[in-house]
Amino acid sequence: MSPPLVEAVGLARHYRVEGRLLRALDGVDVAIARGETLGLVGESGSGKSTLGRTLVGLQAPSRGTVRFDGIDTQTITGASLRQLRRRRQLVFQDPSGALNPRMTIGATLTEHLRVQGWDRAAARAHVPDVLRQAGLSSEYAARYPHEISGGQRQRAVIARAISTDPDFLVADEPVSALDVSTRAQIINLLRALQRVRGLGMLFISHDLSVVAHACRNVAVMYLGRIVELAPREALFAAPMHPYTAALLSAVPRADPARERARDRIILPGETPDPSAPPPGCRFHPRCPLATDVCKRDDPPVRALGRGHVSACHHAERVPQLAAGGSR
Repeated sequence: MSPPLVEAVGLARHYRVEGRLLRALDGVDVAIARGETLGLVGESGSGKSTLGRTLVGLQAPSRGTVRFDGIDTQTITGASLRQLRRRRQLVFQDPSGALNPRMTIGATLTEHLRVQGWDRAAARAHVPDVLRQAGLSSEYAARYPHEISGGQRQRAVIARAISTDPDFLVADEPVSALDVSTRAQIINLLRALQRVRGLGMLFISHDLSVVAHACRNVAVMYLGRIVELAPREALFAAPMHPYTAALLSAVPRADPARERARDRIILPGETPDPSAPPPGCRFHPRCPLATDVCKRDDPPVRALGRGHVSACHHAERVPQLAAGGSR
């Protein structure tokens, strides 16, 4: 197995909000190798974007370690830190909000490179090449964001992210604002860039059907923690956490007969307040398999074989739940 390009160990990110401690991340372990795309799914507020921003250095961890190429990123300063910033880039969810409406696409790309230490002339000369790599002709350099489509704006954001020749990308909900056909084009672009450049990538989405097309491995996040991680095929065929089973039960199937025969797993209640997580397993107030041990003991992350891990006391019972569903 390839050594991790990016690795988080015991990662936590806490905020003070109106006197309360909000645990956006609370003990996350994850590793992504060069050339690997890890999909990250979960409900809004689960901590997905916070994890992505912490891995690229936009937020500092409250606790734990982020290693990049084996180096603790919290120990890097000066020129080494500037170089590290170039190697980790973020593709934002909303391309309209990520682009300055008062600047042309070319000016935005040039400014990004200038911030990273490029000479102005070299930065301008580099713009047509990165636009081409993102599937846009050089004429788009002279256009403003409002003059191009949503898909073209997202390509411009991707062009900005790859302009510094990074090793690692975080794609934070990169297709959520796009129509179905454009989503497929952007996913294919990201996959092509990864193959050519050998990028490591964290692909964040709330949509498991999107992740199924974009990622080889999938992590499921709930209330600041990763509760399941597995190869895509294993996760979809036999989830080993009840939260994953519930998410999968909501994914539409192409076969109408199978869709009619399937029951949805309806989770009661809302996601708990991250400033006051439940004792024991954080999922137990909503879990159809919860028992007394779930209310009392925080489940350890267990290795279940072939790269499949789950934080559930009753992981072996989940495939039956997933097969039968619960109305």
